[in-house]
Amino acid sequence: MSGNILAIDQGTTSSRAIIFDERQNIIGIAQKEFAQYFPKSGWVEHDPEEIWQSVVNTCREAIDKAGLEAVDIAAIGITNQRETTLVWDRETGIPLCNAIVWQDRRTAEYCRKLKDNDLEETFTRKTGLLLDPYFSGTKINWILENVEGARKRAEAGKLAFGTIDTFLIWRLTGGKSHVSDATNASRTLLYNIADNQWDSELLDMLEVPRSMLPKVLDCAAEFGVSNRDILGAEIPILGVAGDQQAATIGNACFEPGMMKSTYGTGCFAILNTGENLVPSKNRMLTTVAYRLEGITTYALEGSIFIAGAAVQWLRDGLGIIDNATQTGKMADNADDEQQIYLVPAFTGLGAPHWDADARGAIFGLTRATGPNELARAALEAVCYQTRDLLEAMQDDWGEEGKTVLRVDGGMVASDWTMQFLADILAAPVDRPSILETTALGAAWLAGSKAGVWPDMDGFAKTWKLQRNFSPAMQEDERARKYAGWRDAVSRTLSA
Repeated sequence: MSGNILAIDQGTTSSRAIIFDERQNIIGIAQKEFAQYFPKSGWVEHDPEEIWQSVVNTCREAIDKAGLEAVDIAAIGITNQRETTLVWDRETGIPLCNAIVWQDRRTAEYCRKLKDNDLEETFTRKTGLLLDPYFSGTKINWILENVEGARKRAEAGKLAFGTIDTFLIWRLTGGKSHVSDATNASRTLLYNIADNQWDSELLDMLEVPRSMLPKVLDCAAEFGVSNRDILGAEIPILGVAGDQQAATIGNACFEPGMMKSTYGTGCFAILNTGENLVPSKNRMLTTVAYRLEGITTYALEGSIFIAGAAVQWLRDGLGIIDNATQTGKMADNADDEQQIYLVPAFTGLGAPHWDADARGAIFGLTRATGPNELARAALEAVCYQTRDLLEAMQDDWGEEGKTVLRVDGGMVASDWTMQFLADILAAPVDRPSILETTALGAAWLAGSKAGVWPDMDGFAKTWKLQRNFSPAMQEDERARKYAGWRDAVSRTLSA
């Protein structure tokens, strides 16, 4: 059997398809951006049909670029933007409305009502999550309450819910498979991560009919087979993981204490805690890192809503850059006498604050402040927020100083950003030679399940370091800068 694997990486702003050969080399890649819809303040939506077409088209293009036919693909692995929520008709496969994106804040008031009824502790104990609009469960409730006829149809068993992975598998298999994996299920507010099953009490609290939910499988499992007419051959779908868990796998963070931090639209840090489910006292998330052969590996996670999106704002909102690659040089040329802090709470603040009502702010502006200083502030903000997460997770885990940090995502190509990250963390940062770790993780799940890629130990040995960044900043400067950041955040919080 061929060792070629098709990885579908369905992200927040684009869909990508990557073909890896049996040695984990990229031999074909295609990417397609799709529209972001903002119908009201705080609302973020995607058109499911745009997503579907972008996935199909990039898969076909990647296979073509690799010089292969569909029959040369051994398996498909899928990784996806998590929490983004779809509900569709079981007979037609047509979504009831646009997908509600993980960034969307429309259910903030509903979350507050649940908290006021003292329900958050129950959700956190069972799911490891907090009551925040970020997660899927309250989004499902919104659709059922606000789309005409939706609740009645759902209670009659006519509607299906899914995160993006589930929707893509449904479409790829022609509606034969309504399934998800444990990592995506763990982000819904409906899945008990200790018992590894949908939780009846949580379903009742959010008024979600059980009939809507997909079957939950291991991350490496038989999810279904793609229809021949979509890609040109029937290809088994054998690996699925939410994007941040897939990046954890792709970075071979298989040992407790290993941590990966992905810098894309948002920033997501995951600390592997092994089979130990660690409750957080610092408002981190306890989540499923992966589930293989029925054994669950857990993690602590911190989520930053705005990372690369701050750089996009410099480009699209302010018009002070043409592309993201300019920011490193601009930051290097910024005035050292000015300490500007950008708190990018454009859609609220994630961990450890979880303040849905916080909004972005800039501190320290003078008449001399210009594009260079703003570019530096945007890059620094990502690093400050990473330190917030790391300190909270280490305190929860109780193993300070034992963390190995591996990074991935578009922003890590910036040497300036990675050096400042090492400086502000006072810790080394490892950048891998393969930056497509999210897709690689999905590919490994599928390839190992198909028996054409190495097992976990063999895969871990293939991980290669591209560059290590070591801290070079003086401690007094580090402390001064971070104290300024903490002060800026405190002024931004809504409470």
